Amino acid sequence: MVSYAIVEACGKQLWVEKGRFYDLDRLPFNPGDCFTLNNILLIKLENEVHIGKPFLNDNYQIKVQVLRNIAGSKIRVYKMRPKKKTRKTFGARSKLTRVLIKDISKKVLSDKKCYIK
Repeated sequence: MVSYAIVEACGKQLWVEKGRFYDLDRLPFNPGDCFTLNNILLIKLENEVHIGKPFLNDNYQIKVQVLRNIAGSKIRVYKMRPKKKTRKTFGARSKLTRVLIKDISKKVLSDKKCYIK
């Protein structure tokens, strides 16, 4: 079975799966950096579905690797006032970060502690 999660990142809710990449708004990370997504709304592992109220931060984690920082597609805006010879062209490219979902898993909580003297 495919494991997936619904997370909140950069003000958007995304359906993410392990091994796929996604484009998020520009994040302050360098290519190759790894981090975890905190705001997990829903997660499905094997045959279990867990829904957060509103988040599942304590028991699950999603490991993410930054692939690269990219620029989005160009957006051109053209404004013209008819019969006035007034024309303006605006353009923009959104700054994006491409991330790879490395792992969707349950956190391992160990009660055993080792003290070395």
